[in-house]
Amino acid sequence: MGGRLREALRISDGRVDADQLVARLEAVHRFLGLVDGYLPDTPLSPARTLVERAGTRLSLSRDHTVVALAGATGSGKSSLFNAMAGRNLSPVGVRRPTTGVTHACVWGPLDGGARLLDWLGVLPKHRFVRESLLDGDDESTLHGLILLDLPDFDSVQHAHRLEVDRLLGLVDLVIWVVDPEKYADRVVHAAYLREFQRHRDVTLVVLNQADRLPPAEVPRVLADLRRLLDADGLDGVPLLATTIVDPSGHEVLRTELERTVAERQAALRRLTGDLDAVVDTLDGMVGAPRSALAADDPAVAKLDRALSAVAGVPTVLSAVEQAYRHRAASRTGWPLVRFWRRLRPDPLRRLHLTGPQPGADDPEQVLAAATSVPEPGAADKSALALALRTVAERAGEGLPSAWPAAVSAAARSRLADLPDALDRALAGTDLGLNRPRTWWRLVGGLQWVVTIAAVAGLGWLFLGYALRILGLPELEHPMVGAVPVPTLLLLGGLLSGLLLAALTRPISRWAARRARRRAEDRLTRAMGQVGDEYVLSPVRAVIAAHADARTVLEVARHR
Repeated sequence: MGGRLREALRISDGRVDADQLVARLEAVHRFLGLVDGYLPDTPLSPARTLVERAGTRLSLSRDHTVVALAGATGSGKSSLFNAMAGRNLSPVGVRRPTTGVTHACVWGPLDGGARLLDWLGVLPKHRFVRESLLDGDDESTLHGLILLDLPDFDSVQHAHRLEVDRLLGLVDLVIWVVDPEKYADRVVHAAYLREFQRHRDVTLVVLNQADRLPPAEVPRVLADLRRLLDADGLDGVPLLATTIVDPSGHEVLRTELERTVAERQAALRRLTGDLDAVVDTLDGMVGAPRSALAADDPAVAKLDRALSAVAGVPTVLSAVEQAYRHRAASRTGWPLVRFWRRLRPDPLRRLHLTGPQPGADDPEQVLAAATSVPEPGAADKSALALALRTVAERAGEGLPSAWPAAVSAAARSRLADLPDALDRALAGTDLGLNRPRTWWRLVGGLQWVVTIAAVAGLGWLFLGYALRILGLPELEHPMVGAVPVPTLLLLGGLLSGLLLAALTRPISRWAARRARRRAEDRLTRAMGQVGDEYVLSPVRAVIAAHADARTVLEVARHR
């Protein structure tokens, strides 16, 4: 796709819109900010280098075109450099390698390209100006050209090769100079030419010293060189034959440079090629879009269950059921024994789980004290670790490069805060037992009625017994059939209280189970909120960063 598009650009004069290029570079810059902390730095280094280098290059000068002559030892590039300049600026000799440092020739005022040469690292003493009153307007067509003669890339001096590699990454256009003897050298093609596939628009190959071949052999050698270039992925790259002996032997090269300088496009094309390579690399690091983990995903339900187990929710639910029965009995039982029942500790209060109090202005006040729920066991902790891993695997499924690791790290990023968060969620959840039930009041009222009746009957009987002891006239007890009313009140009250308690007990157990289910629903939601805040939200942040990076990368890819 990219090769066909670049070919289409070349056919349409291959112009690059500077504003669009800047927008693409800004998109890469935003991409780097989005993935910071999620992807390792090393694979992102080329992108960071490009953004910095492109910004510097475009800010220095868009009116200059930096062209480098690169070649192996003996290719005659220094002689070609001198011939183009019309002066002996770069040393030429029999000792090889001859060129040990980079020489630069500037067409036009040197001041205009001085900062650019400083950035390139060309020493002032190796900078020359191709400007003379004797030239008149002969050199005006090359004004803005900065021609570099690089050291030999196959030099035995390692520093020379490093200098070549550095400058090849900075210049706008590269002219590869080969000679008839070593044009097919494997090092030239494998280590250098093949690496410039993405820079075909700013690459030119010169078969120098063509005069050393018989005239009939020149087309054959050029055809063979073209075959090698096509194999290197450089099909369509201009291929010229030059000679230094004949002054007109390099005119075709000069014409090509004049066209390049006039277009003022080489720098933009070079940066576009670099940007294309970087974007393709980044694209492999991002991969296809990935949707966020759905709320109904089984991994989320598994996480909620694991959090509930670690928080001690089963223990709390058991305490809720027991507390309901305890409180119901303390309000619906026989009044004479309620006091003793209330002296027994409430199961929920033993766990310091009172929940938000009705009417409290600040429910957060109940979160200050920790609960007394037992610590989770090893099995519960292992289940939580497995649930976190499952969430990370599901959320990061299908993501390339280091994204799954980033998702896993995000899922565990707040693991140390989970125990306190779960404890606060337990303490802050209204378990539904803070207000007495209506039926408690009704049954409790009935218990008071029958108790008062029993006490009244007992008192009545005691009064009659006392009068008899004192020899006073006995009271005439009203009768219900053969049973005195005081006796009926006493026995009826006692039996009614016992019967009411017996009838209430199964109702209390049934209501306690309902209260447990309601508390379970509330605690499940509370645990889900903790899991969402402390596990799923960091994971969603990574997935959102991936989606944003994907979107920004589409902008950077747009050509």
